[in-house]
Amino acid sequence: MSQPIQNCFERYEKKYFLTPAGQKALLQTIAPYVKMDFYGKYTICNLYYDTPDWRLIRASLAKPVYKEKLRVRSYGVPAPDGSVFAELKKKYKGIVYKRRITLPEDAAGEFIAGRAPLGEHGQIGREIEYFTTFYAPLLPAVHLSYERSAWFSREDRDLRITFDKNIRFRQEDVSLTL
Repeated sequence: MSQPIQNCFERYEKKYFLTPAGQKALLQTIAPYVKMDFYGKYTICNLYYDTPDWRLIRASLAKPVYKEKLRVRSYGVPAPDGSVFAELKKKYKGIVYKRRITLPEDAAGEFIAGRAPLGEHGQIGREIEYFTTFYAPLLPAVHLSYERSAWFSREDRDLRITFDKNIRFRQEDVSLTL
């Protein structure tokens, strides 16, 4: 059984650093109230795009009321003919909005670089296309990957708790490979 792909998200995100012992203690405490999500444990690979002068990250670090970024995300390392998500992530007054489309990995990079048209991807595709035009030229700037385990509340499906570990970051050889 496969899980439907969600292309729009609206949620609050709170992030905390925990030691492995802290994570274990927290999971033991909340175990009666949560269950692991459909995918269980998995690897996430992200490729963040920015302008040559780092305009997007500089704006984000200034902690504005509104900020946005573009990333390509894969769950696991994508196969040569695999699909990825091109995703706009926006934050306004503490609420995170994510809107994404599915594309072949090579097509995502070519489109964002301005070397290929996007094709028909509805309203979300038009939003991503506007973003790439507005901030052009966009370059792959940062690789960020991690191992994730995700949990949902047994009573409130809107409450989701994730734990990320083995976080890897690089600015050289920026691709979705580990």
